[in-house]
Amino acid sequence: MTAVPVFALLAGRARYLARGEASAIAKSPVAGPVKIGFLGLEGDEQADLSVHGGPDKALHHYPHDHYRHWHHARRGEAREDEPILAAPGAFGENIATLGLTEDQVCIGDRFRLGRALIEISQGRQPCWKQGERLQWPALPALMVKERRSGWYYRVIEEGTAEPGETLAMVARPLPDWTVRRVFGLLIAGDHRKDPRALAELADMELLYAGWRRRAVKLMA
Repeated sequence: MTAVPVFALLAGRARYLARGEASAIAKSPVAGPVKIGFLGLEGDEQADLSVHGGPDKALHHYPHDHYRHWHHARRGEAREDEPILAAPGAFGENIATLGLTEDQVCIGDRFRLGRALIEISQGRQPCWKQGERLQWPALPALMVKERRSGWYYRVIEEGTAEPGETLAMVARPLPDWTVRRVFGLLIAGDHRKDPRALAELADMELLYAGWRRRAVKLMA
């Protein structure tokens, strides 16, 4: 089973971002041990609870593996270097690791993080706030195109964790359904090439209910 070290746990408070909206997308590392509850990391906030937070989006994991890619992609567009990409937290993530990406994890995967038990519920659908945070409006569309989405966890067992501990997989009930594949089908348009997969997603109990409804909508 997969196990990777967690080099940062991150939290943030809601503050004004743009368009008259607040956001807690700016996250900073926290010292441990920190409590992980059913609604997320202690001290973390979500500004718009209609699209963020809740039991099925308690924790956001964005692979730090992608930072180098975005750094070079941004410079390739003749933009100034972005200091936000020099440290974890640029994408609003609560968990930062190296060695674990969307094609290596699956819906329903369970991980032990410190004393907490967490389970992948869905991919993270990019939005304009990530582009605003990096002053890069094209970024959300690029994240969709390249399937560099990150993912969310629900919390199965509350507990405490701290940076430096291991994120260790303990169960994989759906090995055929990587986050990358499901994100591609439901967000990036891949259902046009594999429409039969939508029926399976619509009935997938471990998948976030909102994404199951999306599968039904795409079937129609």
